[in-house]
Amino acid sequence: MNDEEQVWLRLDISYDGTDFSGWAHQPGLRTVQGTLQEALARVLRLEQEAAIGCAGRTDAGVHARGQVAEVAIPARLWAEEGDRLLRRLAGVLPPDVRVRAVGRAPEGFSARFSPLFRRYVYRVSDAPGGVDPLRRNDVLWHRHPLDVDLMNRAAAKLLGEHDFAAYCRRREGASTIRELQRVEWEREGEHLYAGTVQADAFCHNMVRALVGALLAVGDGRRGPDWPAEVLSARVRDSSVHVVSPRGLSLEEVRYPSDGELAARAAQTRRFRTLAPKDAS
Repeated sequence: MNDEEQVWLRLDISYDGTDFSGWAHQPGLRTVQGTLQEALARVLRLEQEAAIGCAGRTDAGVHARGQVAEVAIPARLWAEEGDRLLRRLAGVLPPDVRVRAVGRAPEGFSARFSPLFRRYVYRVSDAPGGVDPLRRNDVLWHRHPLDVDLMNRAAAKLLGEHDFAAYCRRREGASTIRELQRVEWEREGEHLYAGTVQADAFCHNMVRALVGALLAVGDGRRGPDWPAEVLSARVRDSSVHVVSPRGLSLEEVRYPSDGELAARAAQTRRFRTLAPKDAS
């Protein structure tokens, strides 16, 4: 076991997820985590790769502009290489992943447990002729015209703290209770729409399942009350289509002030339950 003093670093990362098999390291597959760990080991000449944790383990094909990660490295290497680490990483990383900033993490910082929220954006086009070829990797083509006002009416009924089991792939022993803080669709151009989905945390497939339900409202297959009805059942609904990862991007992870990081992490680690409703 290496007893050398370690320092924790925060890394701000962007990547095009098209050619990655997701964030998490998988033997024999190209992943964001694996690529970053290899690059860090190379520039710092580490004997073994240092494990890099992140705020949200994105699936294969999902992009990120605002991913946040953490890693511990020997303190002596940070003292020697810290000033040039960002530039050195840029020299060895492939063009579809970038470390935009790196620095010492504040006391109590946890990339995964300290965030106040994660903000994703899903982009979709209903252009009759299909998606602009230059946007084919980050915009989903929807074959039917969409009504953004209807989607926003449906989205408003999903806000708040709920059990999102109907929109999540369950994991043994994990809670599916989340606080959905923002769901909003807006036009970004002719036939191009961006759906912002923000929550304190997400469970697996939650964003893409929510988007799939709202698109069904937008093209008239379902009424504006249907996504909330699905939510209230608290059971995974096979009629909810989980849309392609292509249109999804992790845009922002927001953290509290440095003095509140540890407390926020402790709060997040607690198993979540819904408060009982007032019987009155």
